Amino acid sequence: MTMQSRPNFSRFTDTTLSNADQVARAIGGDILAGVYPPGAKLPSEAEMLARFGVSRTVLREAFKTLTAKGLIVSRTRVGTVVLDNAYWNFFDADILAWKVAQGFDASFVRDVAAIRMAIEPAAAEAAAEHATAKDIGEMRACVARMSEATGSASDFADADLDFHKAIGQASGNVLMRSLAAVIETALLASFRLSSPVREADVHDESVRGHANIVDAIEAGDGAAAGQAMRAIITHGFDRLERATLPRSRKAQK
Repeated sequence: MTMQSRPNFSRFTDTTLSNADQVARAIGGDILAGVYPPGAKLPSEAEMLARFGVSRTVLREAFKTLTAKGLIVSRTRVGTVVLDNAYWNFFDADILAWKVAQGFDASFVRDVAAIRMAIEPAAAEAAAEHATAKDIGEMRACVARMSEATGSASDFADADLDFHKAIGQASGNVLMRSLAAVIETALLASFRLSSPVREADVHDESVRGHANIVDAIEAGDGAAAGQAMRAIITHGFDRLERATLPRSRKAQK
């Protein structure tokens, strides 16, 4: 794999993070971007210390973080090596955030849609059995916010995310709630990128689709709720694919 140009450390600087976390974020971003592909050795400790201008203790703490996330492994007489991406934990909030920060490609778009399709219809079906009046009210409020967000992709995305989190909450399944929280970063980015607010008819279709989910949950019809959720995920995936594929093709040229 061709080595890409290395991102500048300052690009990853976040004053809310410790020095070790900032270094982990920069190196992790390099790994996800393919600067250091699977099987590659990371630069020596001396080179890393010179690059980041941190202490040996900070660098080693960053390496511990990346090791725990399945990105690297230290091998005797070999050095620190990037693991195969089969070991990378994309359900780790940091790794997911680093991936999203680099932008969506066609493969990642499909992966996000697939995991949503596997989990969210089941959450909607469970919500049809367990949702309370308060849960239904929260979902309706989210749909109303989506309906009102005709000029702001960010406002629509925030309401959309809150809607799906409300369904996870209403499902009564702690694992579904936790999964929704873990993929929040990816969902918010994808919702903003594929926002329907730019087209009135698409916006209306999306609002109706979300309202259909609530109607089915309120009626206690799990099968209909699951089907309505699958329809809205497909609707969003189609928009996101249209938004990302042209850029993916352009990047390949």
